[in-house]
Amino acid sequence: MRAMVMAAGAGTRLHPLTLSLPKPMVPIANRPVLEYTLENLRRHGVTEVMLNLHSHPRKIRSYFKDGKRWGVRIRYSQEPELLGTAGGVKKAAAFLKGGTFLVMSGDGLTDIDLTALADFHKKNRAQATIALKSVDSRLEYGVTLTDRKGRVTRFIEKPRWSDVFSSQVNTGIYVMEPSMLSKIPAKKVCDFGSELWPRLLKEGGRMYGYPVGHYWCDVGNFSEYRRAQKDILDGKIGLFFPGRMIRPRIWVDESAAIGRGVTLEAPCLIGKNSRIGQGTRIGAYTVIGTHARIGRNTVLNNCTLWNNVTVDNRVHLANCIIGHNARVTESISVHEGIVIDINR
Repeated sequence: MRAMVMAAGAGTRLHPLTLSLPKPMVPIANRPVLEYTLENLRRHGVTEVMLNLHSHPRKIRSYFKDGKRWGVRIRYSQEPELLGTAGGVKKAAAFLKGGTFLVMSGDGLTDIDLTALADFHKKNRAQATIALKSVDSRLEYGVTLTDRKGRVTRFIEKPRWSDVFSSQVNTGIYVMEPSMLSKIPAKKVCDFGSELWPRLLKEGGRMYGYPVGHYWCDVGNFSEYRRAQKDILDGKIGLFFPGRMIRPRIWVDESAAIGRGVTLEAPCLIGKNSRIGQGTRIGAYTVIGTHARIGRNTVLNNCTLWNNVTVDNRVHLANCIIGHNARVTESISVHEGIVIDINR
């Protein structure tokens, strides 16, 4: 089976961090979220992968290259103008037309059992199968209703509260038969949720919904991004992230240097080649990226620092996300969700 991973989104809801970085490259526990998707595909024997690109394409290409490091073979489909979720798949039809294929989101964090999803699809002789997740907040996603056998009977993309009829939402993970490709117009903008799925349902097509029991989070806005960071540190998702556990739920890379009198509160993660100055306190749910420099007598609480960040002496940060290469100057305090990114 082959897979199409949607990696072309602009990530506007994560601005300013994604002004200079494609959304699939946003780090979760010091690894791009897209990296977890590729590893899950390989874990389930899917090694032929197509990525569509639009926003900052060189940063994805230069990091993932041909995919060999992750045990997959990556091809790329460049979209100078965004074609929508279904339109992007149509552009890659030559790659996908040989058999049943997967479609996944490049900015979704999940450890979904893709083998079980594909088996469900085949068992039901479906044309398309949507992976569904029960969530509390439903307005940002397509809500789906199925019968007792899992066949989709109703679907609305991004509904109003008056239209919410189910807690099961569309995760953007699909299994599809190649015959579906002929239903997508060529060289035109087309989306699965707003166009293809409602049309297939109206035609009486065999569309099924597979309930996902595993973890899933759409890392598309700041609240969900923070939740994903917290959940992976809490062990709610069965994915590997780098670091040696020196004490329960405290991960420190072997190349990191921790000064005298530093307090590390669980859970936290200290990245490769980072330096933490003496007397500093790293509070719970703080993730520090690679090559960070944290000064003396500094306090970080519930913060996410990306790579190459410098935080000077006597700085207090709380609930902050600090973008790549940023510097926070000496003796200041920043609180409550401030985002800093010098690459704007």
